[in-house]
Amino acid sequence: MDHSRDIAAGSDGDVSDHVFESGPVRDEWVSSEQSAGLSAMVLERSHDWRDRFHTWREDVSERLEQFDLAPDLAQDIGSGRWFRGLGTMMGLAALSLAFWPDFSALEAMPAMQADQSVRDEFRSQTIAPLALGADTGRQSAPGSQVIPLAAAPERPQIQLVATLSTGDSFMRTLQRAGVSGTDAERVDALVSGAIDLAEVEAGTRMDITLGRRAQPGAPRPLDELSFRARFDLELELFRDDAGMLALKRNPIRVDDTPLRIRGTVGQSLYRSARAAGAPASAVQEYIKALDGQIDMERQIAASDEFDMIISYRRAATGERQAGQLLYAGIDRGGEPKTQLMRWGEEGRFYEASGVGEQRNGLVAPVPGSISSNFGMRRHPILGYRRMHAGMDFRARYGTPIVAVTDGRVTGAGRMGGCGIAVRLDHGNSLSTRYCHMSRLAVSRGQGVRRGQVIGYVGSTGLSTGAHLHYEMYRGGRAVNPASVRFVTRAQLEGRELMEFRARLRQLKDIEPGAALADLEKRSDEIDAPKREIEKLDQKREIS
Repeated sequence: MDHSRDIAAGSDGDVSDHVFESGPVRDEWVSSEQSAGLSAMVLERSHDWRDRFHTWREDVSERLEQFDLAPDLAQDIGSGRWFRGLGTMMGLAALSLAFWPDFSALEAMPAMQADQSVRDEFRSQTIAPLALGADTGRQSAPGSQVIPLAAAPERPQIQLVATLSTGDSFMRTLQRAGVSGTDAERVDALVSGAIDLAEVEAGTRMDITLGRRAQPGAPRPLDELSFRARFDLELELFRDDAGMLALKRNPIRVDDTPLRIRGTVGQSLYRSARAAGAPASAVQEYIKALDGQIDMERQIAASDEFDMIISYRRAATGERQAGQLLYAGIDRGGEPKTQLMRWGEEGRFYEASGVGEQRNGLVAPVPGSISSNFGMRRHPILGYRRMHAGMDFRARYGTPIVAVTDGRVTGAGRMGGCGIAVRLDHGNSLSTRYCHMSRLAVSRGQGVRRGQVIGYVGSTGLSTGAHLHYEMYRGGRAVNPASVRFVTRAQLEGRELMEFRARLRQLKDIEPGAALADLEKRSDEIDAPKREIEKLDQKREIS
């Protein structure tokens, strides 16, 4: 017999059990104790799957905690536990990168089926930026009415701007621009007869006009050529009535009035001079000239005035050219405190009294510290004590080596254990030697100036590494270079002193900034050349 059981809660909270049978219906009521026990069994069955899940999760969590796969990486850095956590992090990162999406382009279905002929038709009519490497957009596809020409017509003239490169010759520059060999030789001969080609500086631009070819494949003839040969001269070549190349000189008036610049020293002499309009090269020369005569740190005050005069050239066509420093002075309270003027073929600076002097003694041969002084020491290679007749300076391989003062090269080359070396004679029985060089910058018999580069640091000869071994001799005997306070003097006398003072008065009479005014143009003078940017707008440059 089948039974079905319905469990329901009464109004008083008790659970009643009704049993229905297929036979005559009868109701059986159970006690409250029986109903409570039956309810607990039902609740136990209903919550059994949840308890099992919680029990399983807690068991898994306890096992995972034993492995400790994700520890705090900010603690116990470098331990095995920390590396285990690092491995977990890297594994998760690798897994993330493995599922990183792909950014490759998706090809869409074309709107119409296009074969090669259709694509060529589209391409011939496209417009793309030529600067990005495209070769389309220059012209549209020809129609049926277009009749192709047997040959493209030539331009009657081609205008170019060619630049004379460093180390290149005048003739090769012309040929590279398209000038025929015959015309290039003719131009070279005409220009050589007018000026020395060595005076044409690198970077000079030449305006070239090439004419029509006499026949297909032949080089174009040179119709015109003009360039600035010197600051004060322009040369122009053209075809005369007979068709031959001829040369015309166009002199340019130039004013050589020097440029005088004055101002207050302030907190920085260099910045003040640059702010006043002095070129950087002139300011460097100015500071170097003063540094050889006075103590720049102690003898110059912020309230002093600097006074510099530099060579300056003004062309009637508007160009300007600054040259070397001519005068360097310091004024205090309106009176000159220091006056130095460049004089002579060597370009030495002299005081207003006609005396040239270097009060700061010898300059350091290299900008490095001393690693070994003059005296007895154990030789690092030979292994026994002997006299170290010089000073060793720390310096990197290839560091420039300069002359400590003016002199003449009496030896340059290999000198036994000294390796590649240079020996200088400074007069008054004083000489110096610079050893272990990597290469030379001077030759025997050459005169050198104070601070001039004579070679480069190396490790030739008996040397354990790159450094400079510097020696000084007096009367042929080695002396300690640190004990010498060398002072050089040059005294002007007689007529030369009178000319020096006259030139100094002439420079001091120049008004500050007078050379900055433009020269008045005369009616017979040529026009100023066009700006280069205007030339490039109309002509194709040949580099």
